[in-house]
Amino acid sequence: QGYMLKKGHKRKNWTERWFVLKPNIISYYVSEDLKDKKGDIILDGNCCVEALPDKDGKKCLFLIKCLDKSFEISASDKKKKQEWIQAIQTTVNLLRAGSPPPHKEARQKRKELRQKLLAEQEELERQMKELQTANENKQKELETVRKQLEAAAARAAEEEKKRLQTQVELQDRFSLELEREKMVRQKMEEQVAQKSSELEQYLQRVRELEEMYKQLQEALEDEKQARQDEETVRKLQARLLEEESAKRAELEKWHLEQQQTIQMTEAEKQELENQRMIKEQALQVAMQQLEQLELERKEALEQYEEVKKKLETAANNTKSWKDKVAHHEGLIRLIEPGSKNPHLITNWGPAAFTEAELEQRQKSWKGKKATSE
Repeated sequence: QGYMLKKGHKRKNWTERWFVLKPNIISYYVSEDLKDKKGDIILDGNCCVEALPDKDGKKCLFLIKCLDKSFEISASDKKKKQEWIQAIQTTVNLLRAGSPPPHKEARQKRKELRQKLLAEQEELERQMKELQTANENKQKELETVRKQLEAAAARAAEEEKKRLQTQVELQDRFSLELEREKMVRQKMEEQVAQKSSELEQYLQRVRELEEMYKQLQEALEDEKQARQDEETVRKLQARLLEEESAKRAELEKWHLEQQQTIQMTEAEKQELENQRMIKEQALQVAMQQLEQLELERKEALEQYEEVKKKLETAANNTKSWKDKVAHHEGLIRLIEPGSKNPHLITNWGPAAFTEAELEQRQKSWKGKKATSE
């Protein structure tokens, strides 16, 4: 809905009217109070709307075509023109398709939203009532607690008063302050605050005494537990002492056996040391004999080399003699005398000593071996 200019059918003049778009009709009035209705534009599926170019000094024109009439309308600006054209076209399309108008769906959604909001509001009111009831109950409980605290404060003040009456020295000390309090009414609040502080200190002292009593109870329980632990430790210590004495006796026994074993081991060690010394001496004698045999072997080898050289010299002489004889006298066969005794063969070749000398050397070696053993 809104104000737009409409061109008349008879006079062709432009008049401002208040237009209202409904699901199947556009009504226009003199003003927005909807009192003086000037006419209707019936909408159906055959209607159409289209934009017009500017003319006659009017801008933002569009045309609504119906079966019997056409209506030229001028909007206030391009945005309003486009909105009206789109809204009218949407209405016509819904009428062609036979769909329900969108305002019904919006109305149904608004109804559901109102119902939902109403339910939420009722739930909120119910919760508020419950909270208010709970708050009232809490207020009552707090009032009861406050009264109890006031009664406790009154009792504490009474006890404080009795305690002050029993302390004569404190009465004498604070008598001057009491007279000043009677004379100076303006300091009453400070005295009340002081009394409240003393009451809190008294209550604090009472709590401290209760705490000390609890600590004393805990200390007694700890002492009782400590005594039980001490008895248990004492029994355990006695048992450990018995086990220690038994272990000590067993260790002494093992110590004696170990000493005996060590003594036996020392004797065996001494004997083994003696045997080792004897074997070392025998080894040294054997080494000396081996060195002596090495020297004798070297001497024998030197003698063998000398004999070998002599034999080669003799063989060369014999060969030269044979050649001379063969050259002068022809082939002559020389008969050489054989050895009377069999030759001894060693690792180094033919022996350079006789069998008698070998037997003498064996007897000498056996005598040295017997002496070393």
